[in-house]
Amino acid sequence: MSRNKKPDEDLPDQSPPDGGKLDPQIRDYVARSLQAHYESIVRAPVPDRFLTLLAELEEQEKKAGEGKDDERR
Repeated sequence: MSRNKKPDEDLPDQSPPDGGKLDPQIRDYVARSLQAHYESIVRAPVPDRFLTLLAELEEQEKKAGEGKDDERR
């Protein structure tokens, strides 16, 4: 492989012959499925461990900010 070639340039063209267009019914099904999956993730509760980590991070940022205020005086 030469320096100027991208790694995927050596691969055969794998694009579909129809230009990648999906049947409208399939496209709608995939869109609805993705939307339902996304909504389930958004509605899921945040795990307690994440909340603890966020609280710790917030406390560290608060302390770091107080130190900077002291330096300015």
